[in-house]
Amino acid sequence: MFEEQTFEEISSRMLSNVDDKYDKREGSVIYDATAPTALELALIYSMMDMVLDEVFADTASYYYLIKRAAEKGLLPKEETNAILEMDVSPTDAAITAGDRFNLNELNYTVIKPILDKDGAYQVECETAGTVGNQQLGACLPIETTNELNNLESAELTEVLIPGEDEEDVETFRERYFSSFDNKAFGGNVTDYKEKINDIDGVGACKVFRVWKSGYNPATFIPSSAVTTWYNSIIETLTEEVKAWLTAVYTAATEKLLTVGGTVKVIIINSEYKAPSQTLVETVQEIIDPTDTTGEGLGVAPIGHVVNVVGVVSRTVDITATFTFQRDYSFSVLKEIIFQTIDDYFSELSEDWGNEENLIVRISQIETRLLKITGIADVSNISLNGVENNLILEKDEIPIRGDVNG
Repeated sequence: MFEEQTFEEISSRMLSNVDDKYDKREGSVIYDATAPTALELALIYSMMDMVLDEVFADTASYYYLIKRAAEKGLLPKEETNAILEMDVSPTDAAITAGDRFNLNELNYTVIKPILDKDGAYQVECETAGTVGNQQLGACLPIETTNELNNLESAELTEVLIPGEDEEDVETFRERYFSSFDNKAFGGNVTDYKEKINDIDGVGACKVFRVWKSGYNPATFIPSSAVTTWYNSIIETLTEEVKAWLTAVYTAATEKLLTVGGTVKVIIINSEYKAPSQTLVETVQEIIDPTDTTGEGLGVAPIGHVVNVVGVVSRTVDITATFTFQRDYSFSVLKEIIFQTIDDYFSELSEDWGNEENLIVRISQIETRLLKITGIADVSNISLNGVENNLILEKDEIPIRGDVNG
């Protein structure tokens, strides 16, 4: 806005206000007297341009973008530590919380045992960021509470909750502008998405209202035949079964049963892969704890019964007819072909949260394969035995299966 306000322009204007009968040439008393002021004014105009850039979110640097977004209650996501599963042998090794293990350049701290699996523990990578997601394998104890004389092996086997890097400036800027598109309020879809996507390890989610919409509340109301059956059988049941059936029957009779508040949430992890059961359970407990579902003790509003599940990996087998250039063959290029397909599927998965259904397109596979040096032509591509694009379900992401050519 002030780019024309240069030293030369300001100096010229100042000197033009001085009578021409005076010497105004460079080096004259008048010129030397006005030049420092013109220089300072030029600097001020330059800084005013910087201020204008910093007060608008689309041009602000990261520091001032954070301050602008904070006015809406938005802050950049901080880097997080990966949570992994460590399996030890023998399973009765005296591992305790706080014990530390090492794999290559990274160290891991034991958090707690995994209750439904003997010899399995949750461990946290001590280095924050996605680096904690990138290696599995045998690790060694470096600091333990007990003598682990009987420990034979310890191995990192799975990333349970992926670590995330600090949110970069452009991603944060996009999230800030997106916050104006829809208003998060009282458990609407935007509200769910904002809160769930902020949970460590979650990359995106889809939210569905009345996910069991095939249920009609009217069908729950007992008919006279059901009432007769209920009265005849209720006293013959065990106390536990009797209590359950009585609760359901009473709620149905008094028209208290409804599916209006049922919500299904599908999540994908921050690596844009199918989440672990640990991450699914973590999100479930934050949003709507299982043992108090519908009571509003999580993030979900009172009355919302939320079911959290993970995306499903759909295996895609690919068959194609390849024509190779001289000195090339499928066996020579196999790994590059596999990586090219994996990269395409990864791009699709990253956009899963923005699309109703992902579509694996034959044209995209063909275009990407033709860019590989050594491949002259590709034809007759089929996906899972069909020569058509593959439309995935709402809860599916693609993973590479067999590739034959």
